Amino acid sequence: MRVTQGMVTNNILQNISNGYGKIADLQNQLSSGKKITLPSQDPVVAMMGVSYRTDVNHIQQYQTNVSTAQNWMNSSDSTLNQVDSILQNVRDLVTEASNDTYTSGQRADAAQQVDQLTQQLVTLGNTQVGGQYIFSGSDTANPLLTQDPSTGAVTVNSTALNNPNLTINVNDGVKMPINVAPNQVFTSTMFQDLNDLKNALNSSSSTSVDISGFTSKIDSALDSVTNAQADLGAREDRMTMISNWLGTQQTTATQIMANNEDVDYPTAIVNLNQQQNVFNASLSVGARIIQQSLVNFLQ
Repeated sequence: MRVTQGMVTNNILQNISNGYGKIADLQNQLSSGKKITLPSQDPVVAMMGVSYRTDVNHIQQYQTNVSTAQNWMNSSDSTLNQVDSILQNVRDLVTEASNDTYTSGQRADAAQQVDQLTQQLVTLGNTQVGGQYIFSGSDTANPLLTQDPSTGAVTVNSTALNNPNLTINVNDGVKMPINVAPNQVFTSTMFQDLNDLKNALNSSSSTSVDISGFTSKIDSALDSVTNAQADLGAREDRMTMISNWLGTQQTTATQIMANNEDVDYPTAIVNLNQQQNVFNASLSVGARIIQQSLVNFLQ
């Protein structure tokens, strides 16, 4: 096939255009920091990018879940410490009031303190985090405890008792309970014992033996708190390990995604300089050939 001057000129113009396009691509890479800005530029990079980004998003969602769980557990732990302190105060009141030297007036004062401490326990049992009741099992929209203002009797949310566990996804196929079960600490038995203690302190017929008999009941409630704290502490330790592991996974997944998508700046700069040199040379050579072609046309 005979190669004409016009064909040569067209090829030169096409190569110059292609060279300019490569320069533009490299400049886009340097300005955006990404290897591609359109999937069509490299379908393999685009496809792998979707996969890697999905991995990173999954890990970030689990990290959010773990952070939420840790907030719940920290709040639960802090609340249980307060419950323990209140029950210790009640126990001290029982010890003091069971002394034969205590007058009926002093016992009545102790009864008022027990009543106030009981109300505080109700408040603690209805602790909320982010507008959710953390001791109500999976019935987080409703409080665990309701106290009758006239009798002082405390009722426990039956829905919470029937749905005591609240779990959260912390990894693929891994769920962990994040709450203290509603029947573990804030039990009907504990509140009934506290109400009976208040009534006994207010009764003139109560003996020292009657009052001291509540010591074992308060100790039982304290044991429940201790057991709940131990169980919660073990889960907090595991949640910390999961959080650390997810942090490592995120670092790895993010690096893999970056290696796939992010531009290598030193390499891109070298390529840009090389492409600009080639482009400038193409312009120089093309100018001479195109000029000569124009001269021949004029002749």
